[in-house]
Amino acid sequence: MVIPSNWYNIVPDLPAPPPPPLHPGTREPVGPGDLAPLFPMELIGQEVSGERYVPIPQEVLDVYRLWRPTPLIRARRLERALGTPARIYYKYEGVSPAGSHKANTAVPQAYYNAKEGVRLLTTETGAGQWGSALAFACSQFDVECQIWMVRASYDQKPYRRSLMHVYGATVHASPSSLTGSGSKALADDPASPGSLGIAISEAVEVAAATPDARYALGSVLNHVLMHQTVIGEEALDQLPELPDLVIGCTGGGSNFAGLAFPFMREKLAGRIKTVFRAVEPAACPSFTRGVYAYDFGDTAGLTPLLKMHTLGHTFVPDPIHAGGLRYHGMSPLLSHMYELGLFEAVTRSQNECFEAGVRFARTEGIVPAPEPTHALAETIAEALRCKESGEEKVILTALCGHGHFDLGAYDRYLAGGLEDHTLPQDRIEQALTELPG
Repeated sequence: MVIPSNWYNIVPDLPAPPPPPLHPGTREPVGPGDLAPLFPMELIGQEVSGERYVPIPQEVLDVYRLWRPTPLIRARRLERALGTPARIYYKYEGVSPAGSHKANTAVPQAYYNAKEGVRLLTTETGAGQWGSALAFACSQFDVECQIWMVRASYDQKPYRRSLMHVYGATVHASPSSLTGSGSKALADDPASPGSLGIAISEAVEVAAATPDARYALGSVLNHVLMHQTVIGEEALDQLPELPDLVIGCTGGGSNFAGLAFPFMREKLAGRIKTVFRAVEPAACPSFTRGVYAYDFGDTAGLTPLLKMHTLGHTFVPDPIHAGGLRYHGMSPLLSHMYELGLFEAVTRSQNECFEAGVRFARTEGIVPAPEPTHALAETIAEALRCKESGEEKVILTALCGHGHFDLGAYDRYLAGGLEDHTLPQDRIEQALTELPG
């Protein structure tokens, strides 16, 4: 098995192109000049690329080789414990230096920015996996890194913060008093747990106002999802049999897309009949309870308008431990594909996800991060349905990161202290009243 030499861009293979991002002032599609203050030109080109395959630069491959290819493992012990005839495989991305799949896009983003002479990269992070990955990537290409970490996770996961410091990054709790958008959020709610939307606003604000600085995003955008397709391309080569079902967790969408897109290419071409299922937290259900509309990608309204499934850019999710899934919107590309009916979406609650994580750890030996426990909970439920029906389905999922920095959350679960947050419909409806008109 070798590392793929290209990233896969699914856009040319879709039955209809996705709606473009719009300038919030003119409502016209944004051009490269609109994005240049935030991203290097090579990434802007990838964001709008019509090419099916984009070559991976040698400098990026050299760093990828520190951990890629990642293992594909059959979960035989979990299968036996469940008594299921289903065959369960997982692609394990926790072997990366930062402990998650996020390094797959952090490395090329740091590389392209360094190549363009960028001195500083700013970003946000929820659970800290993206922040850790970008801090690592910036250390590889001698770029400074400033990270706004959602306050709920900043408090819950001090050692994830420590890892970012070890890699040389500066970490701020968000909302912070360092930016206008953060100060406004604190004025509105001094005890705010923060959100990815607020943290994005802070990072974008600093990048736009600082010479030789740019912004990096760990999910949602087309080029980020494309970088993650190394996961699915490797899995296609490693699997001894074709999957009947591919399951992945979704917050912004990069983990699910990275695993699923290469298999979707095969399905769109008529070569396989795989079903795809996205799993999101019940406390932040943008696919299943949001609306498909143009909205800002951040809370302060500094980004272009993106057509996506959204709960409203002012929506602040409850502080669940799957911090990487606490985002008000979903990838515009995945949202478009969901509208086309190319995959399913379901929700899972916090306690059933941690139950799945503990069951997985006690059978397969790996403690999963809270984010992929959503996919594991659905995988286990599907395997038990197979036990009832006798179906011998082949199930593939992505274990996108380990939970070594999340043991405090596991302690709370084992002590019976985790709450399943019920999201009232009126909270969603209130946030949706603030969608841009």
